[in-house]
Amino acid sequence: MATAGDWMTEAPAARRLADPAEIRTRCHELLLAGERGELSHFDLRTDRLPEIARLVAEVTRERYPDLDVPWHSRWRHFRAGGIDRWGRLAAGLDRDERMRVALDLLVVSVLLDAGAGDRWRYREAETGLLLARSEGLAVASLALYASGAFSADPGNPLRCDAGALRGFTAGQLATAFQAGPATPLAGVDGRAAMLRALAAALERRPEIFGTPPRIGGLGDWLRARPDRAGAAPLLATLADAFGSIWPGRITLQGTALGDVWHHRKLRRDDETDQLVPFHKLLQWLLYSMAEPLDEAGIGLGEPEALTGLAEYRNGGLLVDGGVLVPRDHGIGAVALDPGAEPVVEWRALTVALLDRLAPLVRVTLGCNEAALPLARLLEGGTWAAGRKLAVAARPGGGPPIRLASDGTVF
Repeated sequence: MATAGDWMTEAPAARRLADPAEIRTRCHELLLAGERGELSHFDLRTDRLPEIARLVAEVTRERYPDLDVPWHSRWRHFRAGGIDRWGRLAAGLDRDERMRVALDLLVVSVLLDAGAGDRWRYREAETGLLLARSEGLAVASLALYASGAFSADPGNPLRCDAGALRGFTAGQLATAFQAGPATPLAGVDGRAAMLRALAAALERRPEIFGTPPRIGGLGDWLRARPDRAGAAPLLATLADAFGSIWPGRITLQGTALGDVWHHRKLRRDDETDQLVPFHKLLQWLLYSMAEPLDEAGIGLGEPEALTGLAEYRNGGLLVDGGVLVPRDHGIGAVALDPGAEPVVEWRALTVALLDRLAPLVRVTLGCNEAALPLARLLEGGTWAAGRKLAVAARPGGGPPIRLASDGTVF
């Protein structure tokens, strides 16, 4: 695999698919095809977008009456129940180590955030809180990190390094996440295998993650390479570094592409023909990294380049809200493979329609893009409104279209 410094020249097509501008372009091409009635799986009712914008604005005002909306990030989930778990964990750390610990925690937590399933629950020992879905996964992963399970250094438990990840087992993960017959966690084996693959990915890139390799070494690399701290170049770096950790994905020019899938309608005259990139987890990771990078004095440059997130809450908002109408009315009856064309189409339309929805929400709330950028609108916002519609529509609040998850996808 090419290194971060030579990826642009050795794998230019793969590099292009990790560019947020290319993600946006390809998703909008499929949206235009949908508006022409040329897609196979969804009809569009874009006339319903103003109504959805009003719902998103209403939910945003309910959650943040002063419209001081934080970024959509993992940090919100770590505060489930109003508890500052991160503040307790990081107390006493100096600025640079606080950054390293934050990046350690964020990367492993975000990568473990694939859909948990409707029945999974996690009870926090210290508070007794019973948590599910993203909040439960966040709190469970924070507790697992705090226990030292991701550190190979007994004297320094607050690390996530290759030495500890290399031997991580499904049993360890199931025990830590309280998975069992009554609370099954989707894809336990896949999640554990991904952590082991993450160890190998860290070891392959000592120039980024250090020696011995640790996720938090990324922060030191960015301090030395401020040219890579922009949202677009950093997404390319992460897609290259972490692309190999997801099993069975498309490869191009010797590079594992990660969250990139086929759609037959998206035609190209080169090796990227029919490929639709999303990089949902990595983009959410970047949204989440912005806060610790700012605190460390590095910052995340040009975050507005990132796209909306192609996941089931944002996508569910559009399906449950009647903007996307499945042509197969039984589409929710069976769990679909993440690479199935209806899923790829749904996700692409979600990314593009979030761009259409955003200015309508801002007008409704009486604010501009500077006050409510996409990162804040998602939090305010579309993700919460999608959950609200799901809870009203289905017992357990699951998505309108189900995925057969191996624990490694969005």
